[in-house]
Amino acid sequence: MTKPVIRKEDVLIEALPYIQQFEEKTFVIKYGGAVMEDEQLKFSVAQDVTLLRKIGINVVVVHGGGKEITSLSSRLNIETKFVDGQRYTDEATRDVVQMVLAGSINKDIVRRINMHGGRAVGFSGIDAGFVKVKKYNKTDLGLVGDIVDVNPLLIKNLLREKYLPVIAPIGIDEIGTVYNVNADIAAGAIAGALDASKLVYLTDTEGVKSKDGLIRHLTKEDTEKHIIEGTISGGMIPKVESALTALESGVQKVHIIDGRVEHALLLEIFTKEGIGTEIVSE
Repeated sequence: MTKPVIRKEDVLIEALPYIQQFEEKTFVIKYGGAVMEDEQLKFSVAQDVTLLRKIGINVVVVHGGGKEITSLSSRLNIETKFVDGQRYTDEATRDVVQMVLAGSINKDIVRRINMHGGRAVGFSGIDAGFVKVKKYNKTDLGLVGDIVDVNPLLIKNLLREKYLPVIAPIGIDEIGTVYNVNADIAAGAIAGALDASKLVYLTDTEGVKSKDGLIRHLTKEDTEKHIIEGTISGGMIPKVESALTALESGVQKVHIIDGRVEHALLLEIFTKEGIGTEIVSE
């Protein structure tokens, strides 16, 4: 965990115009990686999203939980398999995914936010059938789904009543089969369905980096070029691809930031320079 050196009064003064600008706007926060394992970081994220909600921003949290899924699978003697770096989800693993994502992790996040008065409500894409999927077919990953539709009505109703939705990335198909869904992709699809102003990814890296260091600003065209050239690779690809899809769906700006920095959300949203990479359409 890294603590930036800042003067609190400067942050408050700098934040004022952003607070005014973002009132009643919708932000989708993708929460995952190392930030979910450190107690102080979990505390600060809960504080941050509660503060955003309290100053009038509509906040939606979409979370991952890969390490916890692997840990519980091991305790239950269920083999963990990966194909091209992606989890293979058989029926036993799918059951673990539901227990962890829609159960223990989701409710822990809800509990932490509610400790700060955030009025969080936790659920998954199965609830009200709001995340519709079909079987992922580019590679055989078992019960892993591609999102085909997100019905935002449930989320919008909760936001209108000043609740803070916390969503587990699990979807359901037209015949009722439950699928594991990549959390980065789910966050992008949900942000697009909500016409969110911002989609923010809390990650285990500073942002998108080149050989010269952190890239602070990218357009859609820049991003596609960096993917082709290999500057963007590995686990960053699903994030930026879902970011591009979200931008095409109407999201105004996507941020990829280092969740290991305490209060990273506030520093990115309420300061001029921010701390990570922002991606815009043009």
